Amino acid sequence: MNFRFAILSDPHIALPTTILNHSNRFHLVEVSIPALKIVLDHLITLNLDFLLIAGDLTQDGEPENHRWLADCLATLPFPVYVVPGNHDVLSLTATENQIGLADFPFYYQQFGYSHPEQIYYQKEILPGVQLIGLNSNQFDDQGKQIGSLDAEQLQWLKQTLPALKNNLVMVMIHHNVIEHLPGQSNHELGKRYMLANAVELLDILQE
Repeated sequence: MNFRFAILSDPHIALPTTILNHSNRFHLVEVSIPALKIVLDHLITLNLDFLLIAGDLTQDGEPENHRWLADCLATLPFPVYVVPGNHDVLSLTATENQIGLADFPFYYQQFGYSHPEQIYYQKEILPGVQLIGLNSNQFDDQGKQIGSLDAEQLQWLKQTLPALKNNLVMVMIHHNVIEHLPGQSNHELGKRYMLANAVELLDILQE
């Protein structure tokens, strides 16, 4: 178990043509691409075995930003694995400027989603090392996005983990499973970033 990896999250990639010209645009998104290039140039020097990117890959789920990032990651000298964040799939179905939830894996078939018909995955990334990539983006009856794991995904996880008990298992997910700040799960703003059924996920993992 002698290996080295890096974790990157929330690059919020935005090509200049996709950045909206208004004061409320995402903070510092105009430097997202040069900033990412600096990070990747550094990581290339570290002799990594793999890189994990834990969501919010794009500014707001724009197809051209997903395509740009996938092309960029394909040039790296080590494997990369991703999961979607809340900014990557803002709606269940695609709109004129944003991809839908089911579209996400098809952009990242080289990066964990070898079966893109499914929005979560399990993959052996090194001998004896298994990665599970989960999707924590769900939508309620009104189409509002929530951070949660659906029942089908939880059942899949319960069935998958026992078969991997002799491996080192890494689980990647975008929304917070534990509080990053005291009282976050009870704060009106903070709880937006929490996994609504985090307790259920933790029970499964601990078991």
